[in-house]
Amino acid sequence: MAGLVDGKVALVTGAGSGIGLACARLFACEGARVIVSDLDEASGEAAAEAICTDGGEAKFVRCDVRDEAQVEQLIRAASDTYGRLDCAHNNAGGPAGGGPVHALSLEDWNQTLALNLSGVFLCMKHEIQVMQAQGGGSIVNTASGAGVVATPFLAHYSAAKHGVLGLTKTAARENAQTNVRINAVLPGSIDTPALRAWMDQGPEVAKGILRSQPGGRLGLPEEIAEAVVWLSSDRASFVHGESMMVDGGAISR
Repeated sequence: MAGLVDGKVALVTGAGSGIGLACARLFACEGARVIVSDLDEASGEAAAEAICTDGGEAKFVRCDVRDEAQVEQLIRAASDTYGRLDCAHNNAGGPAGGGPVHALSLEDWNQTLALNLSGVFLCMKHEIQVMQAQGGGSIVNTASGAGVVATPFLAHYSAAKHGVLGLTKTAARENAQTNVRINAVLPGSIDTPALRAWMDQGPEVAKGILRSQPGGRLGLPEEIAEAVVWLSSDRASFVHGESMMVDGGAISR
C-alpha cells in the first residue's frame, strides 16, 4: 500500500532531534522525499543519514530560520533537488532563558520571538509562494499548548506560540482558494532532549511537569509525527486553519 505522502516532497525544520527528527523519519517512512533542516549541522546530517540507511531519501540543508536569506536558500534547495515542495513542517523553536515577565531580558525576549515566531513567518512566506506557483501544498506549524494557556516563567515563548496560531489561521484563510492548506499542531509535554534538560533543573520541576499529564506520562515525538504527517497528507484535504492539540488531554483538564 502507498504511504500517506507517497511521492511527495517534504521539508522539516528543526529536524535534528526530538519532534522534528521523528517527523522527518515518518515522512520518509510514508513515502516522501525529505529535506532535513537544522541549525546544528552534525545532528541534521545524522538525521538525513539515518533516513537513507532506513531506505528513505533525504538531503540535509543547514538553515537558521531567523535569517531570511538562509530561508530562501532552503526553500530553493527543495525545489532544485526534487523539483517541488509539497509538505512543510515548520518546527524549529525553543525558549531562550526564562523567568517572570518583569525579570525577562530583552535579549531573551527577542531571541525567542525571532526563532519561534519570525522564523515560522519567514518559512511560511517563502513556502507559500512556491506552493501557490505549483498549484498546492500543505504547511504544518509547530505551536504548543503554551499557545493557548498561560505559561508562567515562559511568557516570551507563550507569546510566540500564541502568535504562531494567529499566523496559521490568517494564512489559512488567505489561501483557502489556492489549494495551500495551513494548520498547526500543539504538542504538550513531549519526551525530547529539550524537555529533559528543562526537567533536569530539579526534582520539583520534573514532578510538576508529570503532574500536569492526566495519563501520568510524557508524550512521544512519534505521536506528534503521526498528527503532522496526517495533516500534511491528502487524507486531511478539508482541514484548513486547524490548531490540533496533541497533549494527552493536559489542556482539557
